[in-house]
Amino acid sequence: MADELSERQKAARKRHELNEGAARAEAARAKVLIDQFIEDADAAGLVPRALKARTLDGHLVKTDKVGWYLRTNHSVAIDTDGNYYTLVVPGGWKERLRGVKLQPTLAPLVIGRGGRDGETGDLKEFLAWTLDGTIPQD
Repeated sequence: MADELSERQKAARKRHELNEGAARAEAARAKVLIDQFIEDADAAGLVPRALKARTLDGHLVKTDKVGWYLRTNHSVAIDTDGNYYTLVVPGGWKERLRGVKLQPTLAPLVIGRGGRDGETGDLKEFLAWTLDGTIPQD
């Protein structure tokens, strides 16, 4: 039984490593799109905004980043340095008073993959919608 568990653990570790590698490769491809978006946004005069996040209990809080929202519900954004953020964060009363420090995540090529809210699609499309004003930034 111990040998079987050990083999299962090895297999799980290998799957995890493969998934991590795939996510990093996808993020590298997404970074190319994001960098092009930032160049295009600068050329078009698209002004970045102070980003806000929503706590798990629904309160809106300020963040330490400026950038552009990629979804109409403002749950995903990129900053002016090309970092990708999910704007749903844990927090309580301290975060409501002080705000939150965002940590970037690996950018996917498909936003909302596996989600149920219906706002899913290619990163490239969301970046184009943000650039043409389809995604509200206020």
